[in-house]
Amino acid sequence: MGMTITEKILARHTDLDRVSPGMLISARVDIALGNDITAPIAIEAFRKAGGKKVFDREKVVLVPDHFAPNKDIASAEQCKVMRDFAKEQEITHYYEVGEAGIEHALLPEKGVVLPGDLVIGADSHSCTYGALGAFGTGVGSTDLAAAMMTGELWLRVPETMKFVLRGRLNKWVSGKDLILYIIGQIGVDGALYRAMEFTGETVRDLSMADRFTIANMVVEAGAKNGIFIPDEVTESYVKDKAKRDYKIYSSDPDAVYHSAIDIDVAKIKPQVAFPPLPSNTRDIDRVGDVRIDQSVIGSCTNGRIEDLRIAAAILKGRKVAPFVRLIIIPATPTIYKTAMQEGLFDIFLAANAVISTPTCGPCLGGYMGILAEGEVTVSTTNRNFTGRMGHPKSEVYLASPAIAAASAVLGRIGSPEEL
Repeated sequence: MGMTITEKILARHTDLDRVSPGMLISARVDIALGNDITAPIAIEAFRKAGGKKVFDREKVVLVPDHFAPNKDIASAEQCKVMRDFAKEQEITHYYEVGEAGIEHALLPEKGVVLPGDLVIGADSHSCTYGALGAFGTGVGSTDLAAAMMTGELWLRVPETMKFVLRGRLNKWVSGKDLILYIIGQIGVDGALYRAMEFTGETVRDLSMADRFTIANMVVEAGAKNGIFIPDEVTESYVKDKAKRDYKIYSSDPDAVYHSAIDIDVAKIKPQVAFPPLPSNTRDIDRVGDVRIDQSVIGSCTNGRIEDLRIAAAILKGRKVAPFVRLIIIPATPTIYKTAMQEGLFDIFLAANAVISTPTCGPCLGGYMGILAEGEVTVSTTNRNFTGRMGHPKSEVYLASPAIAAASAVLGRIGSPEEL
């Protein structure tokens, strides 16, 4: 009996020849990641447990991205704890503001995470790395502390759900729309502690940006990880970034799956997730008249250069609607520089958008776009829980960069087709 790609990666990181769903394993980690919210808690636990040195200064990664650049004294103290620890431990992959970006966009861009890796991060969207054919999953800060000390972590091998994507995407339909549609179909607990494996003819035509977006949001369906089998698109992305060896895995033809779900993507229209859950999705033509106060384009879900290019194509020659705020957040300094060199910033500024330094900021209600009572935002972020981006009586609607850009111009949630 064969194994899935997830099972193969997990087995490779143990002393076992094979693993199967339900097994508890102690797995060696390739990357242990923390940010300015979670790492200080992990560092405290590390010291309380008697930790002196991290297991490998090349494999512990620390990125200040949530409240950085520091928004207040409390966030400055958080960042300082992490910075001081990085100095003390001589951490190779510590990225200071100016070099840092949103962690889940930064690490693939830097070649820190590669196909076949086992990555744990004290951030729930560490599942993003599955786009590269790696096993990535979120853990708690105490688990991160244990991994920083030992280089290993206990994991339960998940069952795998296979999503077979067939057909050609309609205009303005992106990876964001695909994952919102899937979450809408299976629910926020539809893949609870399972791997979500994406395959099928449509995948060949998906850019890495779309794959990152899809893998990023599998946790919103309760998944342990999301994963794509690496192909020529993956190889093209990593070949000039990799500074170490990596291994590509695929699922065996006789691998056993929890379930297989066929999806005809040609039937999918641009999606909008209504509050308060990512599963509360509707086709764009069923949204109705939802007036907005703010539009946000960015985050670990949709802050890549491809996302900004789509937004610029829609905003060119147009203005943001009166009394609407459009906030654009490139995910990394490299993306920021590229967008600037391509003239995208000129388009954004001419449209009356504001451009932020790379930060997670508004996604978690941190800063750079907090909502007041009664305000409504359409956002390319990943969660729309009550109070997620500000006041408990504000509302967050999730959508793609195309919908977010068009909505900013329309003053209500709508499609580029309406412009």
